[in-house]
Amino acid sequence: MSVLVDKNTRLVVQGITGREGGFQTRRCMEYGTNVVAGVTPGRGGETFDEKVPVFNTVQEAVDKTGANCSLIFVPAAFCADAVLEAATAGIPVIVCITEGIPAQDMVMVRNHLQPQGIRMVGPNCPGVITPSQARVGIMPGDVFSPGKVGVISRSGTLVYEVVAQLTELGIGQSTCIGVGGDSIVGTTPLEALRLFDADPDTSAVVFVGEIGGVGEQEAAEYIATSMNKPVIAFVAGSTAPPGRRMGHAGAIIAGASGTAQAKKEALAAAGAIIVDSPADIGTVTQKVLKERRLL
Repeated sequence: MSVLVDKNTRLVVQGITGREGGFQTRRCMEYGTNVVAGVTPGRGGETFDEKVPVFNTVQEAVDKTGANCSLIFVPAAFCADAVLEAATAGIPVIVCITEGIPAQDMVMVRNHLQPQGIRMVGPNCPGVITPSQARVGIMPGDVFSPGKVGVISRSGTLVYEVVAQLTELGIGQSTCIGVGGDSIVGTTPLEALRLFDADPDTSAVVFVGEIGGVGEQEAAEYIATSMNKPVIAFVAGSTAPPGRRMGHAGAIIAGASGTAQAKKEALAAAGAIIVDSPADIGTVTQKVLKERRLL
């Protein structure tokens, strides 16, 4: 089992003819992802790498290929429109890699998608990968291995580090979700936790949070009241100076709730196993799995 993407994913790439879109599409195809279409307005009728048909609209791509997941590499100024176009075409899972999207655009997009039950991951994220089944994003596929530990991360680069540690220890992953570092995202850590909690073949979850916002506190409330699986958590940014943005639009401390310490305390009080150093995430996860006879 997995969440969001799997061997049945039929991927359409919006912005497939751009430099980054084209490069990452090739990496997705090399990983084994079933890329069935690309979309670039005005380039309809072309073929990407002599394999993937390019269409002018997402609706046409869906009608002709049965695409059921979209990967977006559209520039920030046009990204909200790209997401809404995918949603209007009936795409149930949308993964948006683009960074720099205005928060006001994301408020509108999120409010539009939620009532329809459409799942968006991102923006400003590395994407989603189900090892050995589908890579929808920019994650380096060689460090992933199939298994039963779900991974959620607000940080893009840290998810690679976490997974590399797990794989080296023989701990495979069910699905890894990079939720994105912006202040407003399509799928929050809480919503990602719910997905893994409902997946019968995910036995535990590694959650990488970071400073800024209250996503970790919202996740902690769910862990305390509803989560049925162990959660191993690390919060990045313990040494970040207050009031300074640290790379991500969402990674800025605003009040006590945004600090790494406040997030760790909330998660610990909820029953999550806290890891203080990113270098220890793998070994702590291994210990928890062994103690609970999940490995």
